[in-house]
Amino acid sequence: MLTEQRYEQILKLLEKEGSITVTEVKELLDTSESTVRRDITALHNAGKLVKVFGGAVALDHVVTPQEPTVAQKITVHVSEKRQIAEYAARLIGQGEYIYLDAGTTTGYMLEFLRDKDVTVVTNAVAHAQQLAKSGVKVRLIGGELKSSTEAVVGSEAMETIRKYHFTKGFFGTNGVTKKTGLTTPDASEAMVKKIAMEQCQEKYVLCDESKFGEVSSVTFAPFAGAKIVTDQMPEGYRDCGNIIVIS
Repeated sequence: MLTEQRYEQILKLLEKEGSITVTEVKELLDTSESTVRRDITALHNAGKLVKVFGGAVALDHVVTPQEPTVAQKITVHVSEKRQIAEYAARLIGQGEYIYLDAGTTTGYMLEFLRDKDVTVVTNAVAHAQQLAKSGVKVRLIGGELKSSTEAVVGSEAMETIRKYHFTKGFFGTNGVTKKTGLTTPDASEAMVKKIAMEQCQEKYVLCDESKFGEVSSVTFAPFAGAKIVTDQMPEGYRDCGNIIVIS
């Protein structure tokens, strides 16, 4: 099959499904995985689709990369986030070495960690300040500070995280779907999340029900790559064994 014909088939499938995986396209076109990845990259560079971890999503299925600030997000779904955070904090035992991702839902965990003998490593400046004030042992990752989410990102942050080994990690996300996995708007922040997850024995993603079905620009983990703690079971996900509903 000619290159242009493969492009046409890939875009037709995207128009129908909204998102695709490399495996799906490989089977559909009866070609190699490397060819599919090259085709997806070429179409991504041409502005025809958005390449994500393990596949691609249609342009009209991608959430705008203009991410809300912390000040904007902290006023949304407050009750749900607080309940999720309280549940997540109960998963942490005494003496654990945990990673706490930047984000508003993970931020609500802070007040529930005050009485725990734990060490927290985080890439969130605000998280580190609050933990230190409450007497919790905390290590702040160094690197470039992203203003909108107040998260530390970049190569320095990634190299530092690779040196640690966490008993548990708690992460935020902007979108969750079965096909595109766990997504976030910023590539640098996605890489920090991905590497931190790799260093965790147990991985938890904290998100309210509104994040399901949303797709942001960059995938940082596959859908089954972590246990997902949420406030209610979203439609179409009841068969998923990695979802924890707090109610």
